[in-house]
Parts: sequence; C-alpha cells; structure tokens
Amino acid sequence: MAFDVAQLSRAVAREGRAVRVVIAQVRGSSPREAGAAMVVTAGSVEGTIGGGALEHEAIAMARALEAPRLVTRALGPELGQCCGGSVVLAFEPYWAADVAALEGATVVARAVGDAGEMPLALRRGLAAARAQGAEVDVALEGGWLMEPVLVPARTVWIWGAGHVGRALVNVLAPLPEMAVTWVDTGAERFPDAVPEGVTAVPVADPVRLAAHAPRDAEHIVLTYSHALDLALCDALLRRGFGRAGVIGSATKWARFRNRLAGMGHGPEAIAGIACPIGDPALGKHPQAIALGVATQMLRAGAVVGRAVGPHVEHPVAGPDEDLNEGEMRA
Repeated sequence: MAFDVAQLSRAVAREGRAVRVVIAQVRGSSPREAGAAMVVTAGSVEGTIGGGALEHEAIAMARALEAPRLVTRALGPELGQCCGGSVVLAFEPYWAADVAALEGATVVARAVGDAGEMPLALRRGLAAARAQGAEVDVALEGGWLMEPVLVPARTVWIWGAGHVGRALVNVLAPLPEMAVTWVDTGAERFPDAVPEGVTAVPVADPVRLAAHAPRDAEHIVLTYSHALDLALCDALLRRGFGRAGVIGSATKWARFRNRLAGMGHGPEAIAGIACPIGDPALGKHPQAIALGVATQMLRAGAVVGRAVGPHVEHPVAGPDEDLNEGEMRA
C-alpha cells in the first residue's frame, strides 16, 4: 500500500479539510494490511481500513480530531472483532497548504505521535529512496511514520461510455494502482458524475487520439460501433500497447482478424488483442461483463491480452453472438 496523495488532494479541494486515517502497524490478524487508509471529511469517507467496528470508531474519531495522533486498538478485546490481532492507526488532519507541501514527493516521512528525532533506520530508508529510487515499505518507529507515495502502476484506457463501459469504469476507478482514461465521442455520452480519479475525454475522433496513447497502456475497446471498434484496433496495433481487448464474440473477432490482416497486420500482432473478453459463466449483463473483465485484469499474468505473441490465451465472454456495446444498450 502507498500514500494516495491524489485522493487526499481531491477531498481537501472539495471540503477544505480532511483527515487521513492509515493503518500504520499490524500485529497478528487484521482486516487490512499496513498502509491501508481512508480519507474522512465532514461529509464523506473514501477508502477503507477494513470496515466493521474499527472503521466505525475511526471515522468518528477522525471527525473530532484536532491534532495528529496514534491510536492502538486490540481488535478482539476492545472492539469485539473476530480478528485476534491489534493495529496502530495514524490520524492526520490536512489542509490545502499541507497537501501542497506533498507535491513531487516519492516518500513521505513525518512525526505523527510523540516523537523526537527521526530514527536512524527511517532516515537511511528515506535517503536511499530519494537518492537511488529505492523502494520503501510502510514503517512506524519512534512516533515517525514513513510511506511510499502512490504512483499508479497501470495505465488503463476505456474506449466507450455505454452500459458496459460505465460498469467497468465504476469497478476499476476505486483501485489505486490504476490510472483510468475514459474516451467517447461526445461529452453527452458520459454520466453526469464521472468517478473520482478518472479522466473523461470526449473527442470527436477517438481513432486519432489512439495514435497518441501511451505505448504501455492497457486498452478495453467497447464502443457503440463495430466500425469504430475495428478502427481503434487498427490504430492501437500501429501505435503499440501493453495489453488490449475488445468486446464481442468469436464470430466478430474472426471477421476483425480477416479485416485487420487486410490492413497489413500480421497474425502475431493481431493475436495480441483479446476478443471475446470477460467470463461467460457470469452472463451478459453489463455489470457481469465488467466484473469478468476486471477479474482478468487483476489476475497476475492474465490481463486482457498481450501485445505480442501468437499463442495468447483469449478468454471467452458469452455465446457466439456478434455483440458490441451499442447492441447491449437498453
């Protein structure tokens, strides 16, 4: 886990003040790991430290907080939770100036409780991270808390804001490791409220935009149009990508393979795009498709497709019907 500065910044910009609650240390069994955090404001809570009695108490404490503090809780004896361990929670209030001071940081180390000088082990870890880019873990010592700053490890582009696109974005948006860009042909195609942290891009010609997408991005293509899906596949193959998948059926993909070959793409390159996507056992409801695709994306080594290699395993979604996102609209 890591310090999600963007999430904190959004909360402070929206309400002026926010309290970040993070599991700074775990002993024994706990609902969440060290580094799990939530951001609490007067009117909202984002993130989770595990739910249940611990989180309920922590939210109330955060809203009454006046200064940073550390709180230790034995989950069984004190809160009646089945977990047999204990946790140390760090509570920190933030205002706009505090968030601004975090800009550009890759590691954050600060005194949270009663603390003297920063312990030597943390100073060494901080120095190595800043000078050499060394990775650091969440660490609490001597009242000082050190955390790496979250940098989303995966760039995900969702092409299409129809029912499946909306469902998929809603599933992926809360995952801090994913930076989601959402593209469609007009602003009116997006919902009134786009999930926090998602970049919505209305653009008249998505194909031109695809030619400038990051070469390591993961793409899910599920527009309202077979022709647009095909043109995006062509553009992505010419641009290069990390992984890619397109909504549809085995029949649709057979046609696409023939057409993409006619556009000059070799079989190995074409095989880097997965189609169909999802899990047929879950059904064809938009949320079911989104859950299947998201599950594939979260499995290690089994994201929607691979950019190169003729032996890609393509997961199947639904029976052999020639579907696209437009045909799934209500």
